[in-house]
Amino acid sequence: MAPTTDFAQLLRGSDLRVTRPRIAVLSAVHARPHADTESIIGAVRTDLGDVSHQAVYDVLRVLTAAGLVRRIQPSGSVARYESRTGDNHHHVVCRTCGTIADVDCAVGDTPCLTAAEDHGFVIDEAEVVYWGTCPDCTAPPS
Repeated sequence: MAPTTDFAQLLRGSDLRVTRPRIAVLSAVHARPHADTESIIGAVRTDLGDVSHQAVYDVLRVLTAAGLVRRIQPSGSVARYESRTGDNHHHVVCRTCGTIADVDCAVGDTPCLTAAEDHGFVIDEAEVVYWGTCPDCTAPPS
């Protein structure tokens, strides 16, 4: 987790005002990769006290638009937020418990990441979600 001053620099670098809610939300997202909004709200309230749901939603929207956080929403899941941005990484999701982990971009022969037809689009990102069962859910009961 980056110190508060680093979060202030991130905000200023994106031409955003530095506010306590923005610092608290950035801190929560950095400390909790793939956290859902409710978890972020809980962390922000622990840090700042009473903050409305709407205030946190607004900050998440602004931070996402600025590219400081990334919003992901695997099929069947609520929106989640992460601080790892700008590298087009992917995710693996556990079908049993919903745990999400980062997966670096596919390497080697990756024909499915090159569109057979771009329909005139300038493609700048491919989103891949791997599904499976995490080690905790596949481990035999103790």
